[in-house]
Amino acid sequence: MRIGGAKRAGAVVAACGALAMSLTACGGSGRGHAAPGGQGGSAPSGSADPRRVPGVGDRMWRRVPADARQIVAVYGTDRNSPESTVVLFTRHGRIWERTASWAAHNGRHGWTTEHREGDQRSPVGVFTLSDAGGVLADPGAKLPYTRSASFQAPHYWVKSSWHDFDYVIAIDYNRVKGTPPNNPVRPQGQARGGNIWLHMDHGSGTSACVSLPESAMRRLLRTLSPAQHPVVVMGDRAELRA
Repeated sequence: MRIGGAKRAGAVVAACGALAMSLTACGGSGRGHAAPGGQGGSAPSGSADPRRVPGVGDRMWRRVPADARQIVAVYGTDRNSPESTVVLFTRHGRIWERTASWAAHNGRHGWTTEHREGDQRSPVGVFTLSDAGGVLADPGAKLPYTRSASFQAPHYWVKSSWHDFDYVIAIDYNRVKGTPPNNPVRPQGQARGGNIWLHMDHGSGTSACVSLPESAMRRLLRTLSPAQHPVVVMGDRAELRA
């Protein structure tokens, strides 16, 4: 197991919501928002101000920590849609630069600002990204990475989902930061859900996670760094602009 800079290894209990506790494909959430108030600024929503990530209004932008230098922005097509676009932004000085983007999926029922276990919606918000892992060997992740067979999706799922958790990045939402992504502890309680991840895409909506192509997951794992204090800003486009 890694503490600080070393790599974690070895078995961990449960995968994506704890297999022993009715695994739900990263279905659930809670409270784990990044600390508010860092980035400042008050550019109008949708402006081209390079000091802001586009499409993110003042309300959400104020939640981005001041020390964040990497943002994974998840732009949901619509409140009730599972379709989204993920864009990676990197901060250079005061300027945010778009560095990559991918088609993605979110919760199959869309988005919510009050996520509950089993609602099939992804939580809207700003969350830190602290830990990673998966079934496959570490591809060169900068975040602490835990490899374990316990991440394996159960084979009673449809075959297209068997590889969903080959690579995952935990979204810090109702979870204990600094632990493997599949740690089942939910500080805000089971009803708030949990185990919300960025993970491999299977071509359709998820239970609450955000899913991306394998190439995108590899890119993010090799790019997101604790030293850059990465966060995810996620929600449907209308909610992000508000």
